[in-house]
Amino acid sequence: MKQVVQNIRDGITEVIEVPIPQPGPGQVLIQTRASLVSAGTERMLIDFAEKNLIGKARSRPDLMQQLWEKARREGILSTLEMAFQRLDQPMKLGYSSAGTVVKIGEGVIGYEIGQRVACAGGNYAVHAEYAVIPRNLLTPIPDQVDDESAAFTTLGAIALHAFRLTQVQLGGSIAIIGLGLVGILAAFIAEAAGCRVVGIEVDPHRLELARQIGLIADLPQRANELKSAITMDVGFDAILIAADTTTNEPVELAGELARDRGIVVAAGAVGQTIPRKIYYEKELQFINSRSYGPGRYDPIYEEQGVDYPIGYIRWTEGRNLSAFIDLLATNKVNVKPLITHRYTIDQADQAYQLISGKLGQPFLGVLFVYPDKGHQLSQDSTAVGKVHIHYETKSDKRIKVGVLGAGNYASMVMLPILKKMDGIELVGIASASGVSAQHAARKYHFHYATAQAEEIYQDESINTLAIFTRHHLHARQVIQGIQAGKHIFCEKPLAINQDELNQVVDTLREKGYFPIKHKAADNPHEGQGSLPILMVGFNRRFAPLMRELKEFFHPLYQPALIHYRINAGSLPPHHWLNDPQQGGGRLIGEGCHFVDILTYITNELPERVAAFQLKNLEVRQEDNFHLVFRYPSGSIGLITYLANGDKSFPKERLEIFSGGRIAVLDDFRRLELIANGKRHVKRSPWRQDKGHSGEWIAFVKSVTEAKPAPIPLLDILGVTQAAITAQQAFYSGAEEKISYASII
Repeated sequence: MKQVVQNIRDGITEVIEVPIPQPGPGQVLIQTRASLVSAGTERMLIDFAEKNLIGKARSRPDLMQQLWEKARREGILSTLEMAFQRLDQPMKLGYSSAGTVVKIGEGVIGYEIGQRVACAGGNYAVHAEYAVIPRNLLTPIPDQVDDESAAFTTLGAIALHAFRLTQVQLGGSIAIIGLGLVGILAAFIAEAAGCRVVGIEVDPHRLELARQIGLIADLPQRANELKSAITMDVGFDAILIAADTTTNEPVELAGELARDRGIVVAAGAVGQTIPRKIYYEKELQFINSRSYGPGRYDPIYEEQGVDYPIGYIRWTEGRNLSAFIDLLATNKVNVKPLITHRYTIDQADQAYQLISGKLGQPFLGVLFVYPDKGHQLSQDSTAVGKVHIHYETKSDKRIKVGVLGAGNYASMVMLPILKKMDGIELVGIASASGVSAQHAARKYHFHYATAQAEEIYQDESINTLAIFTRHHLHARQVIQGIQAGKHIFCEKPLAINQDELNQVVDTLREKGYFPIKHKAADNPHEGQGSLPILMVGFNRRFAPLMRELKEFFHPLYQPALIHYRINAGSLPPHHWLNDPQQGGGRLIGEGCHFVDILTYITNELPERVAAFQLKNLEVRQEDNFHLVFRYPSGSIGLITYLANGDKSFPKERLEIFSGGRIAVLDDFRRLELIANGKRHVKRSPWRQDKGHSGEWIAFVKSVTEAKPAPIPLLDILGVTQAAITAQQAFYSGAEEKISYASII
């Protein structure tokens, strides 16, 4: 299918061929019939992307500060590589569309194949022939509303939410500053609500259009005349700012036009330095309108489909979408006069030249229209095609990799490593959205991209599976990979709960991986026989400084006290890693790394664990914890994981005391080894090496040379079990015995 994307690095907007995305639980696949170009939001994105590096830095000093702090912590080279990788990502454009339902995901009710719907949401209601939309960002289109009009629904909901915030009632007065699409739609809504409405606009073309469609409108310099005529010099009950400018003039003008104790609502991106004198004297309220209503930016509402109770929140994001559709259906709002340009998706470049002002033409409503393809996808179909990139097959490569997941971690960390490695042929890559898979396939020279993981499992030319998806998919995908007989590299964690781990173990047992003959302490290089290798991405044990540290204590004659402190930093409350169903929480999702290092250093699995938390209601308790592991040899491992610190401070510090020796590893940049009164320091000044390349070098060697597995299978399963048991200790409040009965 065709989709419009923009490269953030060079600002190039292009139409690319990508796999048709597939709806997950709570989602619907629609065939797009019309999508609306947002002249404000999309022009802002284009302007940023077209800036050179210096221009980007000047426009986002906050991001430059973050990069500087990251460079101080992790090294200049690592930071630059990350920054360039992040810039070289495709941005999906569009967030307001209309189309027809062609496939329905699990758990979605109230929709049927062939039904017409209006769609909303950045990264969802995009400019593409097909799009996957979460159920709370959909609303049915009645027969009275055509597809082109319905494509305005998202912007209509933005205008509707802003109007609600003004609190203007029947018979009240409102002035709207800025008569772009949102401003004119807000004027239509206010008139439908029985309000007296005037518009203020600096652009003569938009001003003329507003007058042609019946609005009372004028230039800013004549705004006070409108105030006198409409309100008898009392002032407007509310001012709605829908302008797009970096100046403070709209806010200042709003203060002049508002009545005593009036309300000013900003729905546009404008300067917001409040002139104190007039706002104080009139005791004005100033409100920023957050997009199209409650639910916006809440992943529980938008992604998981959990609605807010109507008794507590009457007008949610989804209900505003439906309300605007009702205004269209009852002819209280007519958007057809606002349409100035129509393009096909193949003409996307012309559309963006138009809204960027490069064509010098006036415009307002700019639509992409899509022809009816005359077919529907089968509800049960998984064969939706793949995009071939046409790189030459390299039959001499022994490892032929299929990748699941093309998100930030895969694109910025793992795929650059795989592309450079000898002995690897990148065959296929799958991601649910399709766009990220297509971009990764082009950039890293895969043969094809797909939106279907099944394509990778079923491809007989692929003998190695690399899993870089979100955590809740790992166990399921590992099981399917084992059943397909492929070598597997799975990014941590292997599983996020006991049931998933048990299912993985059962599958391994069915395929002959059990019994495991050796523990790590008996044979650190114990392999998996002639069976395909299962590897989990515990990369830190492959870091050069970590390997040197272990060698310093080898063999570990006496029990060790190991303390691993992690200054992890806080995450937004609704971040997917904090979601028990997707990320498993930070202990399972990230803490397993540090449990693995304790096992790597001691050469044994822990037998007991106690967990302690900081009791702070303002921070998630599982973000700040201290774990104490006890080992059979008498060693004690401490993990202190904190989210309540400062990110400018280095993230990780490992200290080990044993047998008259001390080792301190600071954030994989500095290793200090102390013994017999002598101190040896080794530094990595330019970059931080956490072992990502090293783990793949070891994995490739194991596969190509039939060597033992880089990480013993018992370590992989045992570390996962220990992390799961540690999380259980959170809730029991007692020291827990770690049972490995199911994996031995």
